[in-house]
Amino acid sequence: MIGRLTGILLEKNPPQILLDVQGVAYELDVPMSTFYNLPVLHEKVVLHTQLIVREDAHLLYGFLSNEERGAFRQLLKISGVGPKLALSVLSGLSLNDLAIAVVNKEVGRLTKIPGVGKKTAERLLLELQGKFAVTGSIAVRGAKATSSGDDIVNALLALGYNEKEADWAARQLPKDAEVSDGIRLALKLLSKA
Repeated sequence: MIGRLTGILLEKNPPQILLDVQGVAYELDVPMSTFYNLPVLHEKVVLHTQLIVREDAHLLYGFLSNEERGAFRQLLKISGVGPKLALSVLSGLSLNDLAIAVVNKEVGRLTKIPGVGKKTAERLLLELQGKFAVTGSIAVRGAKATSSGDDIVNALLALGYNEKEADWAARQLPKDAEVSDGIRLALKLLSKA
């Protein structure tokens, strides 16, 4: 398995790049979020990778962050979602926007992504529920979050509320509130305030 590549960026042809790693040039497909943040040609770059082996091809996908690669892997676990569609989702939404769309169950936001219809969007929302933690920079949930209150506050901050508003709304919620329910309740409280 190829997990990470460090090399010189030779070509950029969206969504594909060519990376020279000590004389061996690798073709990688990258989401547009990674593509836009790549350095100029002939500069050094480090990419986290995912190798997909099919009968007719070995396909290599690259990501600037480990979190983005984790989200790609999570998307691939969903029935009917292949590498192209997963790449399209990550190109259409930032990780934080994807997490917010999942938490708020925003089907319309996902259907704006090319290749994602209403049924696929609903399946994505269902399968991804609870898989992401909304923070300033999103992380795929591997470790248990510190508390649901912190996650709710972080989600509200990511949605544009200030710290005072987010803390006030989180204090109004029941202590045992689930993150997704807590965010919904907090948004209702803040809209009335």
